[in-house]
Amino acid sequence: MKKAIVLVLILAAGGAAAWWFWFRSSEAPVKYRTGKIERGDLRVVVTATGTVQPYLLVQVGTQVTGTIQNLNVDFNSLVKKGEVVAQIDPAPFQAKVDQDKANLTKAQADVLRVKAGLTQAEKELARSRELQKKDLISASELDAATATYDSFAAQVKVSEASVAQAQAALESSMVNLRYTTITSPIDGIVISRNVDKGQTVAASLSAPTIYVIADDMKKVQVQASVAEADIGRITEGMNVSFTVDAHRTERFRGKVSQIRLSPTTLQNVVTYTVMIGAENIQNKLLPGMTANVSFDIAQYRDILKIPNAALRFTPPADATAAAAPPPADPSAPKPPRGERKKESNRVWIQSPAGPVAVPVTADATDGTWTRLAAGSLTEGQEVLVGIIQEGADPAGTTNPFAPPYRGGGGGQRGMR
Repeated sequence: MKKAIVLVLILAAGGAAAWWFWFRSSEAPVKYRTGKIERGDLRVVVTATGTVQPYLLVQVGTQVTGTIQNLNVDFNSLVKKGEVVAQIDPAPFQAKVDQDKANLTKAQADVLRVKAGLTQAEKELARSRELQKKDLISASELDAATATYDSFAAQVKVSEASVAQAQAALESSMVNLRYTTITSPIDGIVISRNVDKGQTVAASLSAPTIYVIADDMKKVQVQASVAEADIGRITEGMNVSFTVDAHRTERFRGKVSQIRLSPTTLQNVVTYTVMIGAENIQNKLLPGMTANVSFDIAQYRDILKIPNAALRFTPPADATAAAAPPPADPSAPKPPRGERKKESNRVWIQSPAGPVAVPVTADATDGTWTRLAAGSLTEGQEVLVGIIQEGADPAGTTNPFAPPYRGGGGGQRGMR
């Protein structure tokens, strides 16, 4: 009896297992996710990251070594061109000026002394020549008078050169004295101060920076880094919009002013610097802010657009009713400058017999939608964008005993 019961149980278990595997081996019906062809606007952009900078940024330093006596402005101070912003102790430089003035006066007096001696030597030489004609003095005495005259004439030139040298030294020391008074070279605002009152600055090798002064910041420029794959779509004068983290809800606008030809390579990524000019409305943009930049490549209005997922999706091969390759459309209009070429593609629509391929021509995309340049699809028509298997676990888990799904790679891409 017990053996019979055990045998019945084994047969029942075997039948249940057979039924389970037979049931699971049959593929569940495939359902498709769809999207609609819509009519609306499409904005094609290239994105990049940049930094807000002033148009003019000047480092104000000193060309002389000395002690900071006064600092007349500080951070965020508004300054005018020529305004005194700092003063280096002028005492040692004033002393040098006084010394050079005295040396100049001495050299000028020495010129007068030597010229007086030259005048006297000239008179003595003239008398000696007259006496020599009358044989009242010897030839050697005439030669001595001539030598004395020539010596004084040479001394006049030396003393005059000394005057020029003393004058140059005085001018140099006066220039250094003027350098102790530091003025602003532009109208602007102080954005950095690098020294304190009483600090000694040394200008032996390079001019130390005391202040960094920016222009009035009514206009700013954004220095953006654009990847080499996108730089060919950027042109000077192109409209640009950008946001900063400090004002996330506000969008600022500008234009491309320069595309710098020098590339930058970082970790095998090549980028180019693009300068963007923009108005600084209400002075909301500050130096150093990070800008999230969007270059306006193209703007389309009132067009048919198709979801990008539909262009990437391919249904399982055994489920399609038609899969003819799309023909090229030579009559399709050319895309605007900077936009990619039109591409012949195909999308899929549902029919009673299964998915049917429909040829289309698409070009401009914003990453979510693509402009439908040519094709037979109409506004509101549904296209396949993905697949859903019947009985799939919503949480994404699967039964380990279930056979693998044979939907094809295209369906997986469409469900991203």
